[in-house]
Amino acid sequence: MSLKVELKPGERLIIGECLITNSDQRTRLFVDGSAPILREKDILTAETANSPAKRIYFAVQLMYLDGITEELERTFQQLTTEIAEAAPSTIPYIDRINNEILTGSLYKALKRTRELIEYEGGLFAKLQSGGSDLSEGVKDHEQSKGA
Repeated sequence: MSLKVELKPGERLIIGECLITNSDQRTRLFVDGSAPILREKDILTAETANSPAKRIYFAVQLMYLDGITEELERTFQQLTTEIAEAAPSTIPYIDRINNEILTGSLYKALKRTRELIEYEGGLFAKLQSGGSDLSEGVKDHEQSKGA
């Protein structure tokens, strides 16, 4: 079964090692095969990975696109250790990401990392609004998602 991808005018897409840029019209592609695929909206660069969770996403993205290497594994472990020490309430998110990586589901790991980025945003908002008890962060976030 093919993956159907619809691109807006000028939208970009990575398939394997190729960057594809759409023309000035909407386009529908059908992709068969097992190459990694990322839409422009899901791509982070080193410059846009400007928070701990986004740096984790960037590391997982590189694993997805380029394959898992020892260097990327070390980077991932270092980044996840740092965020877990700074905000222990992120550990359940990190565990879910790590489980997806260990089972070879790197695209799912990217989706899980997006959840961590969203959660991190909530933590930053809580800090900016004067909240200081981040241990309640997981409970607050899970209640807001209807868990």
